[in-house]
Amino acid sequence: MFYTIVNLQQGTEEWLKWRNQGIGASDAPTIMGENPWKSAAYLLQEKCEGTNTNFKNRDMERGIALEPEARKSYETKVGIRVNPACLQSAKHEWQRASVDGLAADGSAVVEIKCGESVYRKVSTSRAVPDNYYGQLQHILAVTHLSSIDFYCYLPGLPEVHLCIPRDDRYIKRLLDAEYLFWQKILKNRK
Repeated sequence: MFYTIVNLQQGTEEWLKWRNQGIGASDAPTIMGENPWKSAAYLLQEKCEGTNTNFKNRDMERGIALEPEARKSYETKVGIRVNPACLQSAKHEWQRASVDGLAADGSAVVEIKCGESVYRKVSTSRAVPDNYYGQLQHILAVTHLSSIDFYCYLPGLPEVHLCIPRDDRYIKRLLDAEYLFWQKILKNRK
């Protein structure tokens, strides 16, 4: 197996501590310079000081609340049952991913977005916004799957379901950048 499933519930203090002891999928866009809201320097400070909190604004809270409903919608659409899971790479113990849905046999993974802004962008462009691409490829690096489903959901609107293929060239650059970033964390931890 390429990863282990860590028995944690996402959003808990234990999960946050585990997440801070490695590099997660949501850290990937920041490390790659694709996150317009956070710099790599700020992420490094959070990781080194252990201050990376589970910050949520109102829109994020709403998205989290809608996620179970969105997951059920996804399951109905694709005919696969998925569950949230915390994954840790067997090759790079620092590489982690908290996924929104993983099939029991590990054959499929989904990233769910329930925000209005991302829904508008994706439903119009039919493409994943740049600031999520690294997150998806990080998950594919951990799972070794050939694709990931990107599922945008808002109640009362048609779902947007994109199948995003694995990008090995991007993953190579991502893993190199994440490894260097992890070395900086180890060097600077207090």
